[in-house]
Amino acid sequence: MSQLTVLSPGVMSTIQDVGRRGWRRAGVPWSGALDAALLALANALVGNALDAPAIECLDGGLKLGATDGPVMVSIAGDASIDRIDQGGAVSSMAPWRSHVLAPGEQLRLRDTGDRRVCMIGVAGLSLAPVLGSCATYARAHLGGFDGRALAAGDRLPAADAAGPIRLLPSPPTVSNTPIRVVPGPQSDHFTGAARERFVSQTWQVSPEADRMGLRLAGEALAHVDAAHREIVSDAVVPGAIQVPGNGLPIVLLADSQTAGGYPKIGTVISADLGRMGTLKPGTQVHFEWIGVDAAIEAARVAAAQRATLISGIRSVRDDSVVDLDALYGNNLLSGMVNALNPDTGDKSDA
Repeated sequence: MSQLTVLSPGVMSTIQDVGRRGWRRAGVPWSGALDAALLALANALVGNALDAPAIECLDGGLKLGATDGPVMVSIAGDASIDRIDQGGAVSSMAPWRSHVLAPGEQLRLRDTGDRRVCMIGVAGLSLAPVLGSCATYARAHLGGFDGRALAAGDRLPAADAAGPIRLLPSPPTVSNTPIRVVPGPQSDHFTGAARERFVSQTWQVSPEADRMGLRLAGEALAHVDAAHREIVSDAVVPGAIQVPGNGLPIVLLADSQTAGGYPKIGTVISADLGRMGTLKPGTQVHFEWIGVDAAIEAARVAAAQRATLISGIRSVRDDSVVDLDALYGNNLLSGMVNALNPDTGDKSDA
């Protein structure tokens, strides 16, 4: 079996899958990938099951090396990644496709592009699940690799590289439309002006952003009165938007706690939660109120779009993804002659 050795862990690199479901009643968060669509694409590109574990990277700095055999990896996200060969020569690795790292070769993540997150798929990445999931929940030391973020020297078991190299011909684009939110369950704890201001103003993602949640900076929202600034703690889910007494919203993400005592003005719909969770600090963001029926329909549309993307993944040996015009246009096939009769200029038998 091959291995992928962590040479540098970067800012916050963890093993994530679709999350740990069924345990919130016991206070165990879902965790899982901040963007489930990126996870599915990363796995599809290396031939894994779509819900298999992969490496989630926040920002840059991750450096991995193949040992004991070749390792197939993939990059889902508009990341800038280098390949470093055994001699130290550096070349670029294209995102949205798989690559094989030969033993001794390294992958270096320089940055994650416009979004904060990219997923590195690893063919045959094999880790023991905890409570039914390999997702890392570092606060409780659950899952992933020893229950923590990756560290230099960690060795991740992987399958020997096999199968075709795959690419996604038409990668997804990041929408700049407002993040859609359904009201409640304590939206009546806010003045009507505050609810309107929530969707009319431009918010900014603050530096206080991690896998648990992100705080927004902007004009504070007013609660109805001081008595409505807190509630008896009740259940929360990823996407819930809490508003503490200072009036500045907190959007809960994959590692969010399971209960909280701040009133919730709304919940980010599941179709937009991946986009929300991958915003970089400093990014400006807008919100839009929608109803529950529209949120359900948006989830259906998002699932269909994801399925279409995955079905579009092709082997690079598939002629349907090779630009033959580009090959001919660059004279890569120039100079052909009829080998049986070079003087005729007839290339039909070449």
